[in-house]
Amino acid sequence: MPYGRPVHLNTDLPTVAIVFGGDSSEHQISCLTAASVARAIDVDQFRVVGIGITRTGRWVHVPVEEIREMAVVDNVLPALSEDRLEAILHRGPHGAELVIRDGDRLIDPVRVDVALALLHGPFGEDGTVQGLFEMAGVRYVGSGVAASAIGMDKHLMKLVFSAQALPVGPYVAISPREWATDRAAALDAVASLHFPVYVKPARGGSSMGISRVERMEDVEAAIDKARDFDPKVLVEQGFVDCREIECGVLGSLESPTAEASVPAEIRMHTEDGFYDFEAKYLPDEQVSLDVPADILPEVADRVREMAVKAFHALDGEGLARVDFFVDRQGEAWINEINTMPGFTALSMFPRMWEHSGLAYPDLITRLITLALNRPLGLR
Repeated sequence: MPYGRPVHLNTDLPTVAIVFGGDSSEHQISCLTAASVARAIDVDQFRVVGIGITRTGRWVHVPVEEIREMAVVDNVLPALSEDRLEAILHRGPHGAELVIRDGDRLIDPVRVDVALALLHGPFGEDGTVQGLFEMAGVRYVGSGVAASAIGMDKHLMKLVFSAQALPVGPYVAISPREWATDRAAALDAVASLHFPVYVKPARGGSSMGISRVERMEDVEAAIDKARDFDPKVLVEQGFVDCREIECGVLGSLESPTAEASVPAEIRMHTEDGFYDFEAKYLPDEQVSLDVPADILPEVADRVREMAVKAFHALDGEGLARVDFFVDRQGEAWINEINTMPGFTALSMFPRMWEHSGLAYPDLITRLITLALNRPLGLR
């Protein structure tokens, strides 16, 4: 298949490929994130191209103008259609290149300097696409393969945090093998926790497949529900009468220490206080997002210190959001780290940095600049 046109190797501006969509359950959330970033990115500093991944896993070309128009319409989130030309990212003689497949021709080739993968969930923020970028020789925004994979797997994440003396709550991890060979033992382990418990896919996000369970009789059904999203399941003991605090982190492996934003708080107004999918992405009056959080300065400092420590524990790069539970005495536990947090202009991560003095477009520029400055290969 011959190239239809010559490769553009000398663009005046660094070319950023926005990669979004994906075949995970968070496909639509990724589309929203991509739209927000595409509208805010500084086109005076960066040339932008769009790569969509459909729900069947096809890589397709999406014009940036179309990405910018994606939005929630009548409570329906956007999604990518299949009727698009294929996009191919490969390693050419002069670095990573993006080409469009049109029949038997490869057309419109362009060098890619940075990939901005706005993918949520499995096959996006779990190290898989990061490995593809490494092999293609393209720099990318965010954590590397290992940090992304560990951050995505809440079980492995808790093991790493515990090894670094970071506090995590009681939990039970249930592997596919354990559920298949000794279900009774797995349920006995869950029974040792204090209720309520939260049953969730070990490698999911956006509150997909999560259940709040008040009684032991309902645990098995909740595990089956979570297994619809991931065969590996985590059951976490619920934190009662605690506040949900979040903190953003920016940094690189070369930086002496990462930077932490002002913390923020999620306040639920529903009876069960469950920050589920609808509360996150189709909110009405059920949730308040307080930025900055109304907490004592010493508690804020403790949260920021722990967020940075968690980021370094995973060898994080670029960005992360670290979520905490904080009790009335100011003691904090880490709930999880998210290496590709929600990134619309209204998401907590950009809002925390906005209140820390870094506006949304500048935050995007900062992340791309961090990626441009990172070396290729092992770091």
